[in-house]
Amino acid sequence: MDSKQRHTLILGASPNPERYSFIALQMLKQAGISISAIGARPAIVEDIQIHTGWDQLSDDRIDTITLYIGADRQKDQYHNILSAKPRRIIFNPGTENAELEQLAQSAGIETLQSCTLVMLRTNLY
Repeated sequence: MDSKQRHTLILGASPNPERYSFIALQMLKQAGISISAIGARPAIVEDIQIHTGWDQLSDDRIDTITLYIGADRQKDQYHNILSAKPRRIIFNPGTENAELEQLAQSAGIETLQSCTLVMLRTNLY
């Protein structure tokens, strides 16, 4: 699958270099994977615009949504996440959410409780 087909949305992106979402953005870009990002505040990291809303995203087909927001903040995003119809959702450590996992699986979306950073480092992304 080429990088255009593997478009990834980072939900919970941060411009803070100490955050895992920041490191994931850098690693995804280095891997040649096309990226969109949504975070709490607008910023630019590695030439990638961090948007604050779904309506700001381009029409790129989202293959993967990698979550960096906790379950308590995901509920408001259920509709957007499921409407994006990604192939898969990665629940990074601390983002586990059985309710969203069930909703996604019922919609035919693969769910993984994994770590994007580890997946990239081990060529399992």
